[in-house]
Parts: sequence; structure tokens; C-alpha cells
Amino acid sequence: MAFGTRTLMERLTFSINRGDVFVIMGGSGSGKSTLMRHLVGLHRPALGTIRLGGTSFWDADPAEQQALQRRFGIMYQQGALWTSMTLAENVALPLGTYTTLERGAVAELAEFKLALVGLGGFGGYYPSDISGGMRKRAAIARAMALDPEILFLDEPSAGLDPISSRLLDDLILELRDSLGMTIVIVTHELASIFAVGDNSVFLDTETKTMIATGDPRWLVEHSDQAKVRTFLTRGAREQAA
Repeated sequence: MAFGTRTLMERLTFSINRGDVFVIMGGSGSGKSTLMRHLVGLHRPALGTIRLGGTSFWDADPAEQQALQRRFGIMYQQGALWTSMTLAENVALPLGTYTTLERGAVAELAEFKLALVGLGGFGGYYPSDISGGMRKRAAIARAMALDPEILFLDEPSAGLDPISSRLLDDLILELRDSLGMTIVIVTHELASIFAVGDNSVFLDTETKTMIATGDPRWLVEHSDQAKVRTFLTRGAREQAA
């Protein structure tokens, strides 16, 4: 990953398995959100390939790239909901844009997606009418509108109080278990890493590469990298508190 002649990260090699809750973790400025943008096809790697199954995304033609991206759902930082639209209208937007469903069916599906994230009956509310945690849930509902195979969440717990953050972690696990989704999370929230992550990659700003991959619970005990153990031990102390 590079910006012009400046290399941000290099020598990144990892796999995200079907059904993973995969955590992209590391310190501030390590390129976590940038890596997510590469994975979903918004930025082309300076070198290397990104594969979905057996298909190399950047070697595919534009039509095939669009078809691959339809398999993704993305929740951006801060939710990025349209403030002039109700929650139901936000969720309905991708349905109306990318499907041929009639308006009534779109409205029903939008309400169903909101119900899946615990916001049944809130479709007529605007983002300004609800709490930060509810806005994050609504953003996840919109990301799930087209039934993605892989759900990407960029800092879903950022700015939330501990209780709201824990409820959001519970929701992520429920979606994985009930819908069989693969979920990729960018986060520096250490309590969430232990609560939901069963696979991960750790980006190191000093060496500009990944220095660990695997289950965070395994890494905290067995990683041969002191930086990783220190990072995750701090998370364990916060979780215990």
C-alpha cells in the first residue's frame, strides 16, 4: 500500500476464511482503514494481488469487479448515513438502486433489515433522532441491504460508551452466527477485539508490515512479537476491568 512514492505497508500476506470475524488491528496511523479500502476495491495496491476465492480482483474486467463488489457490504466510519433520509430510506437506497424490486417490496425489506439489527419500528426516524449506537446499527442494516457474503465494518465501536459497544459486539456475533456472514472489522477498540475476533492481522507502523496473524486469544499468549503481546495484554486488562 503506497501513496505516491511513500510506502505505507508492504509484504502483507494473509487469508480471511469463510465465517471469520477477522480483525484488522494495529496502532494509530498503521493503515487499518486504508487496508480495508484496498480489500473492497476502492484503492489499487501498489504491488500485489487481492483474491476473492480464486479470482484476482484487479486482474478482472470492470464488469466482473462490480459483480465481486456486490458481494460486499460496507459500514464506513461514523456510519455515513444520509441525514436528510429516514433510517428506512437509508436502508432502501441500495435496494432501489441495485435491484428491480417494486417500491412496496423495497420498503418491506428495509424494515426487515432494521429489525435484524434491533431497530424494528424505527424506520421513520431520522439519524438525528437516535443515539450513536443506534446510528451504527442502522448503518450496519444498510450495509446488509443486498445480502452480502462479506461485511466490512470500519471502526464500528468508535465513539460509543462501553455498554453500547458491548451490545454492538453482541450484534456482530449474532449476524455471523445466524446469517453465516464473513465479517471484517477495522478497530483499535481492544475489548471488541477479544469479544468478537477469531482471526486477525496486526499492522506495525515501525516496520511497515504485518508482524502477526491469527486468533487474538492465541496471539496474546503465544506470539513471538512483544509489540503484539503488549497491545493485546493491555486489551485484556481493560476487558477485566
